[in-house]
Amino acid sequence: MTSPQAQKTTPTSSTPPLHSQVSTPEQGITIQVLDRAMRLLDALARDDEPMALKDLALATGLHTSTTHRILNDLVVGRYVERVDNGLYRLGMRLLELGSLVKARLNVRTIALEHMRELHKATGQTVNLALRQGDEIVYVERAWNEYSGMQVVRAIGGHAPLHLTSSGKLFLTAWDNQQVRAYVLRTGLAGNTRNSITQLADLDRELALVRRHGYARDNEELELGVRCIAAGIYDEGGELIAGLSVSAPADRLHDTWIPILQDTADKISQALGYEPYRRNNN
Repeated sequence: MTSPQAQKTTPTSSTPPLHSQVSTPEQGITIQVLDRAMRLLDALARDDEPMALKDLALATGLHTSTTHRILNDLVVGRYVERVDNGLYRLGMRLLELGSLVKARLNVRTIALEHMRELHKATGQTVNLALRQGDEIVYVERAWNEYSGMQVVRAIGGHAPLHLTSSGKLFLTAWDNQQVRAYVLRTGLAGNTRNSITQLADLDRELALVRRHGYARDNEELELGVRCIAAGIYDEGGELIAGLSVSAPADRLHDTWIPILQDTADKISQALGYEPYRRNNN
């Protein structure tokens, strides 16, 4: 149940406050510090100018010391920025997260028609996958009942990065230290006899991916299924998705690689990506 203080300071703007997007009024927010942090973010979002500590405390109904403590944590996380004169404003981390959400929403919409064309050209299942932590999650697919195989992972399904063609693309975007941290976290658990379960083998595989610009899954996630994947990049040149073709192991053709890469490039360019940016980095 919402506290009297929260009711008193509920924004009148047409834009719903951050905390209203997290839980329903009936549920409320059960973690008090999160509720207070979101109220502070809401207060900062309502004012175009940086705000003083005392004004934020007044706007949220929080004690000044509580406001100061939570703001300090938000500053460390870059959700809030402290300007030179002791005022506060929303931080760049929120912009980064908002850009990610926007890109992920856009890529699915933009990619679908291109995916259907790729499916027509290959006759096989075409998948769109995003990274979520140490896994990829499948967010869209193009296929029909006449495709050469049933879909291995349905939309919303997920799989470890090192066992999938799209996942390997994301691993190549990491430096050696990040890849080794991934290995320690996951233990490189395998699904089949073809799965890569040793760091040295993974390093060799990622070197091939970097060299060729596409990745393979050689029956590493599921026996009888092979995949090839190419990366999709946003306007800043960041890898945001993997586009893959999945087929029965004996029907996957390397002749599909150029059209796969061309399709991924078209989606990237529709997202604002300019190829010279990646080539010059």
